Amino acid sequence: MSDFGFLNTHRTWEDWAGMLVGALIVVSPWFPIQDHPVIAGDSMVILNAVAVGLVVFGISQLEYVALQRWQEVATILIGLWLIAAPYALGYSAEGFLRIYHTSLGAVVVLLGVLLLWQDWDLNDQDMLKHGQ
Repeated sequence: MSDFGFLNTHRTWEDWAGMLVGALIVVSPWFPIQDHPVIAGDSMVILNAVAVGLVVFGISQLEYVALQRWQEVATILIGLWLIAAPYALGYSAEGFLRIYHTSLGAVVVLLGVLLLWQDWDLNDQDMLKHGQ
């Protein structure tokens, strides 16, 4: 029987993965395989993608340096916003961008849930040891 013990410990590669996903979110409006690349007229879409990507990137950096539970909860919430954003901001007709943001949002939510689950039983002293 396989052992999934590696999922029980918060590792630094998970923080690096969060930073990578944040960077992908920032550049997502300009991914080359879209039917209609986002142009300057879609400033709300661009602003949302850049803001959400920078928040995901920043929270992942904070988790790498000093781990706190609020960071994981914020990661989950921002991922849920990214999933809802195409419908809330009115760009759900943009096929690939909707799929990108929904998929990347799901990855952010799953990563946040995994990190919260891993850190749920840690006390404050153990959380401070993360990344050292």
